[in-house]
Amino acid sequence: MNPRNALNFSGGPGALPESVLEQVRQAIDEVPETGLSILGISHRSDWFAGVVAELEDSVRQLLGLPPDFRVLFLQGGATQQFTMVPMSLLPPGGFADYVHSGYWSGKSIAEGRCSGDVRVVWSGADAGFSRLPGPDELTCSPEAAYFHYVSNETVEGVQFHDVPGRDDVPRVCDMSSDFMSRPFDAGRFSLIYAHAQKNLGPAGVTVVLVRDALLERAPVGLPGFLDYRVQAAAHSIFNTPPVFAIYVVLLVMRWLRDEIGGVARMAEINQRKASMLYRVIDGSDGFFRGKAASVDRSLMNVSFELATPEADRRFLAEAAAAGFSGLAGHRSLGGVRASIYNALSEEAVARLCGFMEDFRRRG
Repeated sequence: MNPRNALNFSGGPGALPESVLEQVRQAIDEVPETGLSILGISHRSDWFAGVVAELEDSVRQLLGLPPDFRVLFLQGGATQQFTMVPMSLLPPGGFADYVHSGYWSGKSIAEGRCSGDVRVVWSGADAGFSRLPGPDELTCSPEAAYFHYVSNETVEGVQFHDVPGRDDVPRVCDMSSDFMSRPFDAGRFSLIYAHAQKNLGPAGVTVVLVRDALLERAPVGLPGFLDYRVQAAAHSIFNTPPVFAIYVVLLVMRWLRDEIGGVARMAEINQRKASMLYRVIDGSDGFFRGKAASVDRSLMNVSFELATPEADRRFLAEAAAAGFSGLAGHRSLGGVRASIYNALSEEAVARLCGFMEDFRRRG
């Protein structure tokens, strides 16, 4: 394996499994069953229709999706979903409840308000987005058109470890950074979206899971590209889709199923990776300082800092010289962030832990 790929802790796009990269290298030259480069295969070909069908089935099987969910592969990332969701689900005169838990949920709230009345039922701003709400802190309305939250905030490193909101209100979740990293009860959700460039594949495709009952609520007259019903009827091939990105997501789903052993097995690996890093942070006597409350720590993005910005810069410079990539914190927050998405191995995390301990000993 290319050592730089093996030690890529980037917040996104994230690392891809080595076995997937090998297949991608081959596919760029020639997809074995077609004789053509993946970069030049028609989206209208029978082969690509088969790719989409297999990918839909893989997502259903890995998550145990109820049969009334549609599985879509759209473009525009989570940012487009920030708009599509309220366009489709927020009726005139209605309102939606949102949780403001960090950087990305803040983006979703701002975009949602372009379409209608978005009400923030809880905000972590006063705590610097270092924690998430407890069940008694959320006052969600049974009259809301839907309830929206982000399951994992990549910037601040906080993650919901339970499911907030009301079961009698459609629950919408941005799972962009922890989708397929752990099992969850899909039956408690009405719409889930996740852009690919964390755990699923390269940038360019967004997985959307949406219930049939929600599709029926969407207003008429939406632009076709922004209408879930149109996209569902076209099996995500309404216009030219990102063929390459969708194919790579299929390869990642095969890897997750065949090499890892499924989502539950992936969750066990991810828990071990996160535990390794948090042990080093907690055992450093304050040399490394975690930013998130312990109960809300993310298993995907370990955000921390050293005593001073200068110490952060020295740590990052020495880490880069040692072969580690992508450890700088988000530009809005600074510090250090180790993103340990599905494809980042336990061995890579152990090497980072060793580097951190050595850096601490050297002062």
